[in-house]
Amino acid sequence: MSGEDLSQFSMLDLFRAELDAQSQALTAGLLALERDPVAPDHLESCMRAAHSLKGAARIIDLDPAVRVAHAMEECLVAAQHGRLGLTRDHIDALLKGVDVLGVAASEPPAGGAGAEPQIALFLQALEQASNRGAAADARPSSEPQEQMAPALSALEPPQSAAGADRMVRITAQAMTRLLGLAGESLMEARRLRPFADRLVRQKRRHRDLAKAVDGLRAALGPIDPDDRAARALAEVQDKLAQSEDFFIERLAELDSIDRRATDLANRLYTETLSSRMRPFEDGVRHFSRAVRDLARSLGKEARLEIVGGGAGIDRDILDQLDAPLGHLLRNAVDHGLETPEERVAAGKPREGVIRLEARHHAGLLQVIVADDGQGVDVERVRAAVLANGLVTEETVGDLGEAELLEFLFLPGFSMKTTVSDVSGRGVGLDAVQSMVKQVRGLTTVSSTPGEGAQFQLQLPLTLSVIRTLLVEIADEPYALPLAGITRTLKLPRADIELLEGRPHFRFGERQVGLITAHEILGRGDARPDAAELSVVVLGDGETSYGLIVDRFLGERELVVRPLDPRLAKVKDISAAALIEDGSPVLIIDVDDLLRSAEKIASSGRLRTLQRASAAADRARRKRVLVVDDSLTVRELERKILDHHGYEVEVAVDGMDGWNVVRSEPFDLVVTDIDMPRMDGIELVTLIKRDARLRSVPVMIVSYKDREEDRRRGLDAGADYYLTKGSFHDDTLIHAVVDLVGPASG
Repeated sequence: MSGEDLSQFSMLDLFRAELDAQSQALTAGLLALERDPVAPDHLESCMRAAHSLKGAARIIDLDPAVRVAHAMEECLVAAQHGRLGLTRDHIDALLKGVDVLGVAASEPPAGGAGAEPQIALFLQALEQASNRGAAADARPSSEPQEQMAPALSALEPPQSAAGADRMVRITAQAMTRLLGLAGESLMEARRLRPFADRLVRQKRRHRDLAKAVDGLRAALGPIDPDDRAARALAEVQDKLAQSEDFFIERLAELDSIDRRATDLANRLYTETLSSRMRPFEDGVRHFSRAVRDLARSLGKEARLEIVGGGAGIDRDILDQLDAPLGHLLRNAVDHGLETPEERVAAGKPREGVIRLEARHHAGLLQVIVADDGQGVDVERVRAAVLANGLVTEETVGDLGEAELLEFLFLPGFSMKTTVSDVSGRGVGLDAVQSMVKQVRGLTTVSSTPGEGAQFQLQLPLTLSVIRTLLVEIADEPYALPLAGITRTLKLPRADIELLEGRPHFRFGERQVGLITAHEILGRGDARPDAAELSVVVLGDGETSYGLIVDRFLGERELVVRPLDPRLAKVKDISAAALIEDGSPVLIIDVDDLLRSAEKIASSGRLRTLQRASAAADRARRKRVLVVDDSLTVRELERKILDHHGYEVEVAVDGMDGWNVVRSEPFDLVVTDIDMPRMDGIELVTLIKRDARLRSVPVMIVSYKDREEDRRRGLDAGADYYLTKGSFHDDTLIHAVVDLVGPASG
């Protein structure tokens, strides 16, 4: 397969592939030489890379690249021989040479001869660095003699990559299809076992039949051998015996086939899955130079340490991590690290260290970005939160450090008062959290004044396979991702308490609300007769709930199958899969389910005794859906509307609102604009495009008070635009009455 793929490459394509690999080695080696200019192993590896690139460029007659690689090689050989000492100017010029090689290998007009101006600048910079180094650096003459041997050996051609370790190229899409087929193969192989079990039951019936015939023969007593009936009965006994022997042999063969097929399918699936994994360092190695270059541009000194570079990560997750990690590293350099002078004054080394670490823990991938800078100034965050009007002056003082740090992830929130090409727009951490949530991960941040900040991303190892707990709800299996489960337990009914009319139970040091999966998923009433309830504790802290299911079916590793895109987002469901008997199972979206639980709890629908009266009220009260990701605003609007007689449902973001408005009738929708997953403008647009919903009035209540924001909301189809700056009870109620009239009638 590799031969076929490579035969389709042009010589220039092959050179670019080699350049890509050698550039990584060159960059890593040059960054190491910046800290230790005489390190013989790094001098040798860099010189080898430059030498290999020069030879490869010469083969394809790419003269511009030959001259750049030759100049780099000469410089590195001179350093090995002690004729010059590498300085930061040399490292700058050589790193620039790596970039120029990429330009020279690109397509015209920038590539080839088009790269001559950049080549001239590179050669000039390298010459100037050498001249300055020769004038300033007086290297001891004894060191070069020790480095001659590795220098000479470095001229030997690199070892061939042929053999078992050779690389092949395959598209990610093809790899995904292979994994899907391997998963199907595994499921099909496992279906042999139930079939074999049914045949075993049939064999038992056959044996019972043979015993019955034997009993008949014995009941008849002595029989004349010449009797036709006796001969026929003997023939039946003989054929039954032959049939039983045949059954036993075929069952043994089937059992052997089942074991071999299952083992083969398991190995195929495991190998295919491992092929999707890439070492963590493959995807983050390029950040070493990016951190170094950014720090220099800001007048700082920084070094990136990659820890756990060999940890295997799903290639899709690794690709998606690129942008978030870039944001975190830029923030660490720009916001976290001090200038060299400030660090020295604080008793720290001039050079700051940023640690990028990956490790596997409890079946999950943890990625940590930590710096040894000044840490996050919590009081500055508090002031910024207040200045941005995110909380009131009365409540901002009550916020703890963990709560304040959560504001860093809000869209548009920034600690900087000015915007630069590095930071200040307040979109970086928001993008980080959005990506992590997309792959069902978690983001946390911590900080120690004067010692630095640490961001931790908790991610699944792969997006294609998920470890789940299979549970039964209303006679159907559902899968709950283990990453979202805090604990499972059997809860005696006697341990259930009622707090403010809602069922709770004590979980450790706190009370956790209970809700049935039947109620959330709309699967009828739960079974009331069990002495013990099967409970899955989901979420963390104040947002945790105990989900009551009918029973636990056990842990399963499932191959994730996306839902048909024509279904759009299905409420509380993230994907589907097949279990071992070939039956489909829905995978629950834990975050979505927690939002549904919160919504039901906050609306009081958990109070069973109030359902009947609530149902009666629905017939005569107008219904309003409030969509806002701010708990404070959402509850304020709900209470105001409820106080004036409206029946209110709530949704915690635009996506949740879209699911709710399609499932129940409403007289009015009140929505915010800035929300995760789906903003208010998109929600309004979807409602107004839907033939069934477009007549429902929509009111926007937003912090955005500029005329263009108002115009954008009304253009999307909103019927009323109210700014939160002018928000108070009367303005909201007057607007609602104008749109849908009083609560009753």
